[in-house]
Amino acid sequence: MAVSFIKGDLFSYPVLYSYAHGCNCKSAMGKGIALQFRRRFPKMYEEYKELCNRKEFGLGDVFIYSVFPYTVFNLGTQESWRTRADLLAIKGSLSKMLEYAENNNIKQIGLPKIGAGLGGLMWDEVKSVIIKLCEASVIDIVVFEEYLPS
Repeated sequence: MAVSFIKGDLFSYPVLYSYAHGCNCKSAMGKGIALQFRRRFPKMYEEYKELCNRKEFGLGDVFIYSVFPYTVFNLGTQESWRTRADLLAIKGSLSKMLEYAENNNIKQIGLPKIGAGLGGLMWDEVKSVIIKLCEASVIDIVVFEEYLPS
């Protein structure tokens, strides 16, 4: 399907109910867009924290949180907030996200620049992975390359 790269506010995009973002595996969501997810979905954060503490959320994993009408894909992209994101983990977690979305009739997913910024990777490398994986999928992916307040 289509992968589009836009400027805007992930949470204000019309008719977007499924989101994904990169997470570390040590239960920290204290900065960046992860903090926004934590504030918007506090029960999701509590479940994520429990999974991390039990060591049941690792690199390349996806923790899927649903509360009507939203679905949030928490992608295991960094071992710790102190380490850089891992490109193989991004590929693995994105693949799992797409498979789940295809099997559960999710048509569109919005995501920020995962792995870049606080993740420390070069955006062009991550972008190329996103394009390669997502263009082969039936899911419409909207990547918010630059935050613009609504």
